[in-house]
Amino acid sequence: MHTVAVLALDHVIPFDLSVPIETFGRTRLPDGRDAYRVVVCALSPGEEVATGAFTLRAPYGLDALRTADTVVVPGTATPLAPLPAPVREALREVAARGTRIASICTGAFPLAATGLLDGLRATTHWAAAALLAETYPAVEVDPDVLHVDNGQFLTSAGAAAGLDLCLHLVRRDYGSAVAADAARLSVMPLEREGGQAQFIVAPWPATPRGAELEPLLAWLEAHLDEEVTVERMARQAGTSTRTLIRHFKEQTGTTPLRWLHRARVRRGQHLLETTGYSVERIAGQVGFGSAGAFRERFKRTTGVSPQGYRRAFGGAGAA
Repeated sequence: MHTVAVLALDHVIPFDLSVPIETFGRTRLPDGRDAYRVVVCALSPGEEVATGAFTLRAPYGLDALRTADTVVVPGTATPLAPLPAPVREALREVAARGTRIASICTGAFPLAATGLLDGLRATTHWAAAALLAETYPAVEVDPDVLHVDNGQFLTSAGAAAGLDLCLHLVRRDYGSAVAADAARLSVMPLEREGGQAQFIVAPWPATPRGAELEPLLAWLEAHLDEEVTVERMARQAGTSTRTLIRHFKEQTGTTPLRWLHRARVRRGQHLLETTGYSVERIAGQVGFGSAGAFRERFKRTTGVSPQGYRRAFGGAGAA
């Protein structure tokens, strides 16, 4: 039987902890047998772990990681807390053996602290994505997706995206039929309308106040409806295109054009939520040459069409 060890670090987020326990614990094979054995472990057996709302006692210690087929690292409310050395060593040890390791939400932070995500694409909750990129620059942070599967190492976005990741793992292990049954038990579609995208409702990547690019980014936000090229950005910043691209990578973790596309989509999201403007009008106001180009970029970034987004998030002003 496939064993899943769920690692409860101090200040673990209860929702992130419960998702893998419930999802894997309730998954059944076609003949009715349990598909997984789930164990919850901490630094040592019987250790009390604070969660904020309550305290839990984990029955297993780090030795449980060494006998697991999959290790899940849920998010914590203190993602920048130092990772205990025994946890780091245990995760690196089981990774060297080929054990699959997945993180949920801010669980990407302790996983990144091991160095196992260096050079890999990863995700976390959109609100923590900029912090993850700043703290671990060797990790390629993608804030747009629900989860990233690198084979042995997987990461997911926040909250319900952890359920998407767990169902994805069930499908990898046992196929779509078993995963579909697990999804029905969770009252969750196996494939959400959002595809593989998070709904981003705040700017990302963030740029520290006083950073060299801050005036340029403010200028870009005020000129999203205009034709803006990398060359025009460089002239506005008074630098060369090569230097501009380097500064963007250093200070935002992305490229100038990718930042611009995200900013335009964010503005489009705001207009879809708060106005009744047509998609064609919004496309022009956020700098796309056509409604078709806006629809394509919007769906690529968010995973849904502009109209689908408006149905999900539009307020009274969008009616």
